[in-house]
Amino acid sequence: MIFSGKFDSFHLTLGIFSCSLVAWMAADFLITAPSLGTVAKMWIGFIKYIPWLIWQIILANIHVLRLVLSRDMHHRINPHIIKFRSTIKSQMGLVTFANSITLTPGTITVAATTYGDMAIHAIDNESAAPLPGDMERRVAKIFGE
Repeated sequence: MIFSGKFDSFHLTLGIFSCSLVAWMAADFLITAPSLGTVAKMWIGFIKYIPWLIWQIILANIHVLRLVLSRDMHHRINPHIIKFRSTIKSQMGLVTFANSITLTPGTITVAATTYGDMAIHAIDNESAAPLPGDMERRVAKIFGE
């Protein structure tokens, strides 16, 4: 609607029909038929997780800023890859965890397998220290693990 600028009933109805059809056809790719209570609990947990994640992003931004502006930056920066196996079993949980790591400055998810094997690039030892840690526990809690 925004890009086409057409708000007449024909285009709105066609858009609703198209979106519904695609959602119905792709539902089994995205949803594995959890109960309504489980879905509601996951959404509530995720909504509670977002402010914590935003705070972690702010703290990591401050850390990277201090790192970059420090006089001994070349001695403090120690880029390396951390490998570990996550305890999270659900695919959505692993994707949420991997994306949360990437959103946090100083760390990037390089690889994540369906078995939970993770490879994370960290800019320094302090950025690597909390992995997997509290973030993994919070994401696992959202998905009931």
